[in-house]
Amino acid sequence: MTADTVQIEVQQTTQSRLQEVDFNNLVFGRNISDHMFIAEYKNGQWQDLRIVPYGDLSLSPATAALHYGQAIFEGMKAYKNDAGEVLLFRAIDNWKRLNKSAERLCMPQIPEEVFMNGLTELLRLDAGWVPSQPGCSLYIRPYMFATDPYIGVKASDSYYFIIFTSPVGTYYAKPPRVKVEQHFIRAAEGGVGATKCAGNYAGSLYPAKLAQQEGYDQLIWTDARDHEYIEESGTMNIMFMLDGKLLTPHVSETTLDGITRKSIVAIAEHWGIPVEERRISVKEIIDALKAGKLEAAFGAGTAVVISPFATIAYEGVDYALPEIKEDSFVNRVKNYLTDLRTGKEEDIFGWMLKV
Repeated sequence: MTADTVQIEVQQTTQSRLQEVDFNNLVFGRNISDHMFIAEYKNGQWQDLRIVPYGDLSLSPATAALHYGQAIFEGMKAYKNDAGEVLLFRAIDNWKRLNKSAERLCMPQIPEEVFMNGLTELLRLDAGWVPSQPGCSLYIRPYMFATDPYIGVKASDSYYFIIFTSPVGTYYAKPPRVKVEQHFIRAAEGGVGATKCAGNYAGSLYPAKLAQQEGYDQLIWTDARDHEYIEESGTMNIMFMLDGKLLTPHVSETTLDGITRKSIVAIAEHWGIPVEERRISVKEIIDALKAGKLEAAFGAGTAVVISPFATIAYEGVDYALPEIKEDSFVNRVKNYLTDLRTGKEEDIFGWMLKV
């Protein structure tokens, strides 16, 4: 299958819901755009590529994904520039990561032309859903799940690949308060921590709920063996500014290879800021907090973009982080990414795609 042979059938909605959306008061994930892209994997190949009005799916109660968890997804964003053109950020990286997840879960690879043609055609059709308000974007959710109507532990022979979109505002209304998790784990070596699979998120809900009951917004996950080393924070990679250096846990089989994370690392290196990707102990960060040396701690991800932490809690003590200054690296890189994604900054990295 090549880009020239990809045929996508388009069925346009007869009644758009666009006028029902208040783009000045967007709640993350609440509004879904008019259309979705669907491809089906059957008999060893992707087929029946189509864009249809967003709506419910008809599935067997025995659908394999509902029982055995073969479900993976990605998170992406599109933006508008001042000319009203739609811009995609690092879409190829999302396609590659989706296929990495697919391989780990014994799912078929998505050809680049299926992923990219389906995505761009969908965005052209729903371009009016891409917000132009500051701080807003179109969140894009590509995902794949097993569809065999079969009860038995085995890799499915059939799959759905679907993309739908949602106009969104900011993920956190204010800097989150986070707690270092010392009992529950997100991922262990040899597991699926490096994949973006549904089960990883299901398993995080209960410990996150307990933390929220204590007044925290998210967790800082630590290693499964000893809870001594920092890995991620909720749905985000985690980064620190300490002694003028950018520190972030190295990518491993227990952490997600975040696209926003790797973008921030590349920007920092371009700016001449020292970057260390390595194991970071909880003790190192807590000692820096106690000594007043930690300049910033923040989460990085597609949904949040960059989210500075207000507080880090450890062993019953809340450690407040300093207020982020206007000329800080955190603010500079956040503004740079925003300008890059909206066409105000030259794309020297080759990350943007005009739809």
